[in-house]
Amino acid sequence: MAPWRIGMGLTMGLEEQLPAGIALTTVENLAGYMRKNSLWPVTFGLACCAIEMMAVGAGRYDLARFGMEVFRPSPRQADLMIVAGRVSQKMAPVVRQIYDQMPGPKWVLSMGACASSGGMFNNYAIVQGVDHIVPVDIYLPGCPPRPEMLMDAILKLHEQISNSKLGVNREEIIREVEAAALASKPTFQIQGLLKS
Repeated sequence: MAPWRIGMGLTMGLEEQLPAGIALTTVENLAGYMRKNSLWPVTFGLACCAIEMMAVGAGRYDLARFGMEVFRPSPRQADLMIVAGRVSQKMAPVVRQIYDQMPGPKWVLSMGACASSGGMFNNYAIVQGVDHIVPVDIYLPGCPPRPEMLMDAILKLHEQISNSKLGVNREEIIREVEAAALASKPTFQIQGLLKS
């Protein structure tokens, strides 16, 4: 509050009673800020999208600006899995094992058309979307997506992380999302532009 108003007794709330230098926030906002600015991705490139993912870590795009200096070689040190490229049926158990070894909270970014939906590989050998194996937080389209697109997807993930709830609130939101997903209409019943 301005000094001329303090003498008039016009205090507005708790922030006026605290000494200078004290910042007020919620634990959820503080935890979200810390989490979003300290993401460590696991090294997990499967196909051509991995080249674009490597470019993001190089000097031109500099992922270090967002606290993601190093792609971690161990899943036990990482909290973000960027699945970059197609996932074969043989690789699917490995993807799940690496996801299970990551400490929580953890996030998954599906990079490219192949990781998101199988892409042009519509056959028995390729998993038709990594969301059949692990829960995906952000889908990044493209074949392959540009490094700028990956940076944008990471910034959108930062927004999700900073707005996420903690503890009981988080569990309640997860239950609501699952209930809404179960109550929604199956895709084969949806009428729209592509259905006649």
